[in-house]
Amino acid sequence: MTLQNKVIVITGASSGMGAATTKKAVAKGAKVVIGARNEEKLKAIADSTENPANVVYQKTDVTNLEDVKALVKTAVDKFEKVDIIYNNAGIMPQDKLVDSDPESWKAMFNTNVIGVLNGIKATLPTMQKQGKGLIMATDSVAGHVVYPGSAVYNSTKFAVRAIMEGLRQEEHGNGIKTGIVSPGAVNTNLVSTIGNKQIKDAIAKMSQDSNMALSAEDVANSAIFMMEQPDNVNMNEILVRPTGQSI
Repeated sequence: MTLQNKVIVITGASSGMGAATTKKAVAKGAKVVIGARNEEKLKAIADSTENPANVVYQKTDVTNLEDVKALVKTAVDKFEKVDIIYNNAGIMPQDKLVDSDPESWKAMFNTNVIGVLNGIKATLPTMQKQGKGLIMATDSVAGHVVYPGSAVYNSTKFAVRAIMEGLRQEEHGNGIKTGIVSPGAVNTNLVSTIGNKQIKDAIAKMSQDSNMALSAEDVANSAIFMMEQPDNVNMNEILVRPTGQSI
């Protein structure tokens, strides 16, 4: 199935997996509306696609529901529909619970969980009127297994799994599909959001080994594959790890 003339909203699109997915979607003929907090980076991503005329960018803070509603409204105003929203924005400050900063807990839940809920809330009315649509989120292997130094991040990603399954059960009768992409280690600037230097350095070093870390493009390929499924196929989850990853 092609993405020709599909209208896709992507958050967290200024770098990493969001940027890679944007480029691949545009190359497949989609019209893409992208949001993130850094407008300058969004413009650079839009300009770097195969067809910049098919990309609209807008400064968006996913923790602010009105921002996300405005992003979705832009898609509807410009392209008259929203076929897919990919809630991709996320951060991952990591540390042992005894050492972790309570402010980082709030930041993670606001971005990783509330950000996804805001994307759902902003898009559902349009998709219900359309009688179809796909709501996606970036989850993580960390939403499937727990490991030391990551309990709070793990909990945000477990929450996303629960939210998206609840959404599936509530909305499948309205023709609305749901899906999560759960990558393992990925070589993106998400590593820069890790607070603990020891954990950050270890993950950064591992990310240089292609057998131990996926590229942003690897994950984007999975997201695009989910997007390309026909209306009668609801691919709820893709779990993708680098070959060398043990957990």
